[in-house]
Amino acid sequence: MVIVFVEHITERLGYTLEFVFKDRGVLYTVTNDVKVFELSKEFKLNYSNVEIQSNLQIQPANLLFDEEILPYGITKGLFFKEECLAFNYKIDPLASIFYVLSRMEEYIVKNRDQHDRFIAKESILYRFDWMEKLVCERWSMDLIAKMQQHGFNETVNPIPLKIIPSFDIDNAYAFLHKGLLRRWGAIVKDFLGNKWKRMNERNRVLLGLKKDPYDTFEQILQLTNDFDEIFVFWLLGDYAKYDRNVHHKKKAQRNLIRQVNESAVLGIHPSYKSNSYEYFFYVEKERLEHIIHAPIIHSRQHFLMLKFPNTYRTLLEMGIKHDYTLGFAEELGFRAGTVRSFKWFDLLRNETTDLVIHPFSYMDGTLNDYLRLNPDEAIQKIKVLFTEVSQFGGDFIFIWHNETIGNYGRWEHWQKVFQETIQLKPKHEH
Repeated sequence: MVIVFVEHITERLGYTLEFVFKDRGVLYTVTNDVKVFELSKEFKLNYSNVEIQSNLQIQPANLLFDEEILPYGITKGLFFKEECLAFNYKIDPLASIFYVLSRMEEYIVKNRDQHDRFIAKESILYRFDWMEKLVCERWSMDLIAKMQQHGFNETVNPIPLKIIPSFDIDNAYAFLHKGLLRRWGAIVKDFLGNKWKRMNERNRVLLGLKKDPYDTFEQILQLTNDFDEIFVFWLLGDYAKYDRNVHHKKKAQRNLIRQVNESAVLGIHPSYKSNSYEYFFYVEKERLEHIIHAPIIHSRQHFLMLKFPNTYRTLLEMGIKHDYTLGFAEELGFRAGTVRSFKWFDLLRNETTDLVIHPFSYMDGTLNDYLRLNPDEAIQKIKVLFTEVSQFGGDFIFIWHNETIGNYGRWEHWQKVFQETIQLKPKHEH
């Protein structure tokens, strides 16, 4: 048992201590009563500026005791064996964890990309070259190691490692089930662009001579033999510039969704325009629920469009319990410094919510479209990320799409990258 003394008990403090201790099986209690702290026989962690007898004292930054988002001067410094953040020159691992985990910087930074997304290079993690480190886990273990140096000798449980494949279904089929208008529009576009190979492929698929290249669902569902869970997020928005899936009323689409739902965990992939008009989110979620006759509680944002606190408040209003959006599109890295699931903290309301965030480790498009890596380079990058996650534990969630695992088009030769990832997990014995 650890007893933590603070001058003021706050929501932010409780949230952070739970992240550090709970999953590791370390029991703790918090008090602001000096006498209770002094009389305790437990390991004493004094997280205050008050001079009282303790095993370990950390003089805190103000961040966990403030109730607003304030303009802190942020630098870095060595706490024990790990560098962490310093707020107004106070080196503080607990405040560092909360700052990164709560995504406080995303409420402040105004510079965003063309899709209104937070830019990875604006992150403190990028600035200090911590993008590919699980900094919140490193800081947690650094604090515990410092406590152990000062006499804490209770068991600290390792965080289990779990590998979870996930897929976004932006476009279930390349050529099939598109409707006459879309089909002719695509033919004209290919003709004007001299894309004869693609026109030939379309004809062969439509004549039943070749399988649709985006139809990799058998391969996706086979993963259920080797993994406890796989997640599939389906886009059901009306056709638009960034929303181009097969129409939700198409029989083939509905049957496919039901088939996938039998084996995988199904979630909604809210359309691009739902970020501007939440009515569309409601409609699309209702469509998916009507198809599978079950409530939808899992979600991942299309284009990873995420804005604090608006997006997560909308998800909560819509009955979503779990979100899988948190990660960067254009850079590899752990956006929240962890891959453990954790509850979202609404900074403007200064409260812990019921929405569980599941960060991901990498996305296919980051490797190919943004970083322009070749397949062998991508495999090496994935192994670096996996090594970090293996060291500290959590859920190694990765994002692929049905069209990217089939070695088709610009994804030719990329199936081996996907195969390398799923082989990182020891196979279950059945």
